[in-house]
Amino acid sequence: MRLNAPGVSIAAYPNPSDGMQILTGDAVSPSHHRQVAVRRVHFHPAWNRPRTPFRHTWEGILNVDQFRWMVRRDMQEQLEMAQRELRATHVRAVGMFDDELRVFCPGPGAFMGYEPKDPRTNWQTVDYIIDSLLDRNLQPVFTTSFIPSAMASGPTTVFTTKAHTSPPKDWREWETFVRDAVQHAVDRYSLSVVRSWPFEVWNEPNLHGWFWGGTQDDFHQLWLSTYRAIKSVDASLRVGGPSTARAEWLEDLLEFGAVNDCPPDYLISHVYNNDSAVDHPLAPFDPTATDRGNKSPTFAMDLMRGVRAMLDRRGFKGELHWNEWGRSFHGVDHHREQPSEAAFIARLLSEVSQEADAFSYWCLSDIYDQVGYGREAFFGGYGLLSLQGLRKPAYHAFELLSMLGTERISVQADGSDPTCNAIVTLSPDRAHVLVFAYDPSDDTTRGSVDVTLDLPAGAAPGRLFRVDSTENNVVSRWHELGSPAYLSREQTRELAAGNTLAPSSSSVAIENGTARFTMESPGIAMLEVLLPTSRE
Repeated sequence: MRLNAPGVSIAAYPNPSDGMQILTGDAVSPSHHRQVAVRRVHFHPAWNRPRTPFRHTWEGILNVDQFRWMVRRDMQEQLEMAQRELRATHVRAVGMFDDELRVFCPGPGAFMGYEPKDPRTNWQTVDYIIDSLLDRNLQPVFTTSFIPSAMASGPTTVFTTKAHTSPPKDWREWETFVRDAVQHAVDRYSLSVVRSWPFEVWNEPNLHGWFWGGTQDDFHQLWLSTYRAIKSVDASLRVGGPSTARAEWLEDLLEFGAVNDCPPDYLISHVYNNDSAVDHPLAPFDPTATDRGNKSPTFAMDLMRGVRAMLDRRGFKGELHWNEWGRSFHGVDHHREQPSEAAFIARLLSEVSQEADAFSYWCLSDIYDQVGYGREAFFGGYGLLSLQGLRKPAYHAFELLSMLGTERISVQADGSDPTCNAIVTLSPDRAHVLVFAYDPSDDTTRGSVDVTLDLPAGAAPGRLFRVDSTENNVVSRWHELGSPAYLSREQTRELAAGNTLAPSSSSVAIENGTARFTMESPGIAMLEVLLPTSRE
């Protein structure tokens, strides 16, 4: 979760006083695209070679901007849809302890003089939110953030939400508060249920002045105090951190935990591909990475691989969660709503999804307010879903990814272009071939890719799905309506009616055991391959 004022980006966060630069990139409509020559690629899956397990690490955790949004009916409906279509199991949102949820403040009678003005705990709103998640077969990530104002030692707050982020003025009071929160959850939902919840300590404390008003030593004290509070309720509860931007402080937390008997059960970090724009030493990167520039197509993947290598060297056996990631941290980026975002997602998960245990894209919904609330139906927001719950191209990418099997087949492609490749998986009765064509330098140029694929013996092509400038692209349909800022109820119904993932009407040619189809670049395509057993 990064903070940017609308239309601008922080050039070198985390210092809010640093200079700003104008965010380039207007809304991209189909008329802005330029055609280029056809590319050709031939895929040779090793159908008869041993398979490797393929974990769907992107399916577990959904990100919602802030805990408070989950009191909204439309947010609950979006979560229910994503649970059903993306196979989500948990929901993560910061701000569980914000003042707006009234978790630690005077009671209503205090304002009329009927009861003391001392703050007291009140879990009614948090309970309502967790109840609504459980009713939808979702579990919460228990995020211990931020500081109730009555406990804060200083004035530091999050940019627009005004959530307090100074260290607690009384560590014993904070520890008691966290313990009470966890014990209340156990009393209400049972220990067996709460044991399925990951506990996360804070959000991006390394971004001083944004999400943390203290030092790194202060954060370590917060970690120790929070860790002890949670473990005092039940030692088996899983506590993770430091939930830092750019993979910072991971080794520091491991060392602090080892010395102070508070080792993290799992590690958490965040990365965006354009984090490379920050003038900061970003170890532990892959030392062989040659392109660390702002437009590097591999920056996030290099960092993820580097962290994996570091943890393996240290012998860390816990889980690693990338619980916030994406192509761009800019709060407004119209390119995020293009098929290039779908291709970026597919490429990253193709290459590094097995290097960690959770990959939680930021974020599910445009119901989001850290940089100002969106006005237009599609304004370049972070969400996979629009304010109205319409599925963007990137959402469809995750739908297709979840159609993949759990055994991966190695594949070779003619040529050596890593930006156009495929994930091939095998299930008992079918195979799936997910092809991505990603152009990191220019997503306003629309090209065509002629794809050919060697089929296994006796197989036949099934459905073909494409996500491109027109197919499975609600933003393109919105442009056809004239790009109205405020959708009428009729327009919303019209866009929603054709917003489910739909197979392409284009044909797949078969010749001499080879399938052939076309797709756009940037974009993704998925071909189902029916094996002989599925057609008997």
